Amino acid sequence: MKKIFGLLALVLVTQFGQAAAEDGVKYQTIANPQPTASPDQIEVLELFWYGCPHCYQIEPEIAAWLKTKPEDVTFVRMPAVLGPTWELGARAFYTAELLDVTDKIHTPLFERLHKDKKPLRSADDIKAFFVERGVSAEEFDKTFNSFAVITKTNRAKQARDMYGITGVPTLVVNGKYRTTAKLAGGNKQMLEVVDVLVEQERNAGKAAAAQ
Repeated sequence: MKKIFGLLALVLVTQFGQAAAEDGVKYQTIANPQPTASPDQIEVLELFWYGCPHCYQIEPEIAAWLKTKPEDVTFVRMPAVLGPTWELGARAFYTAELLDVTDKIHTPLFERLHKDKKPLRSADDIKAFFVERGVSAEEFDKTFNSFAVITKTNRAKQARDMYGITGVPTLVVNGKYRTTAKLAGGNKQMLEVVDVLVEQERNAGKAAAAQ
């Protein structure tokens, strides 16, 4: 009997979650689902731009969410390039990633732009920012201008078409669904929608494995 009530409760919770995150209302299905980096994990992808104040504002929400992220969920960031001025930030992000200094660069870069109100308008500005945080000028130049960074940045330029995005921040679940603050009703609500979609993907995976 307890098992029956437990199953009923799970169904009710799932149905409530699905209603709270109705397709086309709280999130949108991506027309052409994109492959993920880890097929055995449920991927949550954040598309952002360092110059975006809303992306800066959602950072604390994401940091809190990451502390309780389930083990079967992987979180990935991709700097969107929706305009010519966005490319500099994308190359900065991938440079930090390849040099393994994301923790020293990512949040401080947001803070430099939005808290300190100090723009970084050129590659030299970005280099000076990295050097301030312990990266040598030689290491920066070599990585910032590397084939790997340019390749990753060129892929980021395709995000508009791949995920059908029109702005940032956008969160994508498993390459299939996207949500924004406008769709979800706010930054916190975006992550609530993500949780519902993650559970939906988890249940779909279990159902497929049981067949």
